[in-house]
Amino acid sequence: MLLNNLKIAWRSILKNKLFSLINVIGLSIGLCSALVIGAIIYFDFSFDTFHKDKDRIYRVTSLFKSDGDEFPNRGVAVPLMRTFREGIPGVELTAPFMNTSFSKIENKKQDLLFKDGSDAILADDAYFQLFDYEWLAGDKQTALSEPAQVVLSQKNAEKYFPHKNLTDIVGSTLLYNDSINVKVTGVVADFEKNTDLKFNEFMSLSSAKMFDEKDIATYDQWNSTSSGDQLFLRVKDESSVAGIQSRLDALAKEHKNPAPWAANSERLFQLQALSDIHFGGEHGDYPFNNSDHVASKKVLKSLAFVALFLLLLGCANFINLNSAQALTRAKEIGIRKTLGSSKKQVVRQFLGETIILTTIATMLSLLMAPFLLRQFADFLPQGIDLSVLYSTEGIIGILILVVLVSLLSGFYPAFVLSKFRPATVLKGQFTKGDKGVRLRKTLTVFQFVVAQVFVIATLLVAKQLHFVMNSDMGINTETVAYVRTPWRDASKVKKERLFSQIKNIEGLSNVSKGGSPPASNSMSSTMLSYFKDGNETHQETEILMGDTTYLKTYGIPLLAGRERMNDSIDEYVVNETFARAIGFQDPKEVVGTVVKLDTLQIPIVGLMRDFNQRSLRSDIKPLVIKGHYNGRSFSNIHFDLGKNPEQWAKSIDAVEQALALVYPDDELEVQFMDEMVEGFYQREKSTVQLLKWATGLAILISCMGLMGLVVYTTERRVKEIGVRKVLGANLTQLNLLLCKEFLILVGIAFAIAVPISWYLIQEWMQEFAYKTSLSWWVFMASGTGMVLVALAVIGARTYKTANINPVESLRNE
Repeated sequence: MLLNNLKIAWRSILKNKLFSLINVIGLSIGLCSALVIGAIIYFDFSFDTFHKDKDRIYRVTSLFKSDGDEFPNRGVAVPLMRTFREGIPGVELTAPFMNTSFSKIENKKQDLLFKDGSDAILADDAYFQLFDYEWLAGDKQTALSEPAQVVLSQKNAEKYFPHKNLTDIVGSTLLYNDSINVKVTGVVADFEKNTDLKFNEFMSLSSAKMFDEKDIATYDQWNSTSSGDQLFLRVKDESSVAGIQSRLDALAKEHKNPAPWAANSERLFQLQALSDIHFGGEHGDYPFNNSDHVASKKVLKSLAFVALFLLLLGCANFINLNSAQALTRAKEIGIRKTLGSSKKQVVRQFLGETIILTTIATMLSLLMAPFLLRQFADFLPQGIDLSVLYSTEGIIGILILVVLVSLLSGFYPAFVLSKFRPATVLKGQFTKGDKGVRLRKTLTVFQFVVAQVFVIATLLVAKQLHFVMNSDMGINTETVAYVRTPWRDASKVKKERLFSQIKNIEGLSNVSKGGSPPASNSMSSTMLSYFKDGNETHQETEILMGDTTYLKTYGIPLLAGRERMNDSIDEYVVNETFARAIGFQDPKEVVGTVVKLDTLQIPIVGLMRDFNQRSLRSDIKPLVIKGHYNGRSFSNIHFDLGKNPEQWAKSIDAVEQALALVYPDDELEVQFMDEMVEGFYQREKSTVQLLKWATGLAILISCMGLMGLVVYTTERRVKEIGVRKVLGANLTQLNLLLCKEFLILVGIAFAIAVPISWYLIQEWMQEFAYKTSLSWWVFMASGTGMVLVALAVIGARTYKTANINPVESLRNE
């Protein structure tokens, strides 16, 4: 019986090739989107799920509050690490570590030199008891128990000791930073599964002093927090979490910053579950390393909705087309019932057809998925692929999806078709009445609402992206570049030599020394105090470091006062926002006043024009520019490439040669301000790319659904059209008559889509301090475009129907 039903279902599919093809395409688009987006979501939720005690592992983070603003930091004060190591009720294991890096690593025996040892941490044995590494050599209980010990990842072990067995490496010595001999005590396998613990070198925590890092045993600055100082712990059970959090709250109050300016500030310590770390969020972006990819639950939720709506569009399309096809299948059902088929048998027959079509669509979607994934390759993290779809879990998920989509798509058409009465349909009286028309119209409106929302969202997101990327930030970003010298190299001699060589390169102008660029994510801040008329104002202020030509290099004009006298004297140039923040209605009046940094009084000698220090998501912050910090030399050299683009390549090549000459052991590169600014909006570029694809697919599926309704309606009204033609109606009148009904549906969809899309875009734009206008023409263009698309789809079918000879359409009357 089952085999017979499958044969009949397959014959019916082949007989109705056009409708079957449209059904398969619509479903395959929805399924393909669901599979690809599902793989992306699975990827981000799969990080560090393989640790045995993952549900009991937490990280402690810091949250700073000041004047209503919140500043998350994934690190903690070092003394808090010591407090937890001494013992906290409810904590089973404490594992602190500190991010670090090494300028040089040498294997003297094999005469090998390696530069830039990044992705390294200072940790102790508790780290390897907390996280499940596979040990290839060494003892995890004692590998980091003494100073000058290091555990290597398999990747680094094979790099530092080529052609040697991993077990033979243990006991070998490496020379770090030219002077520190360290013993290799273990080798661990690289993680094969997704993880944020992307460390390749594990130095013993007791070695901190040897590398000029903070010593956990003696460092006592509770009010100094670095994002690289991490504290992980394993709780005894879930019930212990509340007690540990209470203890953290008490410690935060006990060690509150006593400085007068911190009276209105607050610091909190928070527990963050291991499963949440990959998503950063309120605990600060970037889990550990400065990865290019920052997962966001909000983004993943949006992706899930996109997949859901595309899948629902495919299902709605299937229902519409199968309902429209009911006219051609009615007599078939009548004959089946006359020959003894029950209602259940008819339902099973049509559900069988749906399952076959859904299965074909699923196989097609699996073939399409790699192509769709490649379209987002520039915006997805490295390592993401579709392998999960072919795993046991993936196959089970796909089978469940096939069943659900088959039931959702096929149940209603099968139920309607099974209710046909043989006596009625065999007399040709089936077309009377409007049963089911309302549902089909509703589904068509739903399809076009989704398509319209995607179109409007795409246009407005692209408009906002164009606005922020082309807005004047107040600084020169087009022609300025910079080079960052090795941060561990404190040698002023090398930096001065490099500066001198770059300054003499032909074509470059306004070469200057400084810290980070004026627009970057690497801004430091401090609290400055201002006294006037017996009142004291404390202002959180960002700090920019540069020489006396730094402002000129970036095209930042002085509005009042003068530039600092030299690079080492304590004088400030402040921005307009700082002047207003401390109480000056006319910012120029701030010149000549004095602010206080702790006990040091510093004069304000100049006022610079406001500019955006970061992306346009953020407001302009109070800012000062100063010279050297504690006598240390500047870390960056900034320069203007000039106004002749033809000279730029030659100038950049000369800069790279100077870098190679002064720092031959370091891999340094020229960085460009326009690329940095563009990087601020990587997420928005990804959003536009996603919306473009979603919009195109939604319009395609919606037009297929509209075609189904057009076919259904025109076939029902073919005799009416014949009568109207006999009575003198021309083609234009008939086309207008038939199109009017469908255009009303598109209009209703537009009226529903406008407020929905307006609300969604308003919510999305809340992230930006600077916003483009929600122009009326965007909505009008979307509506007009959709009407034109609908007319093209409708017109093709209605024109064919209106051209039917009345003799043929009325021959049964």
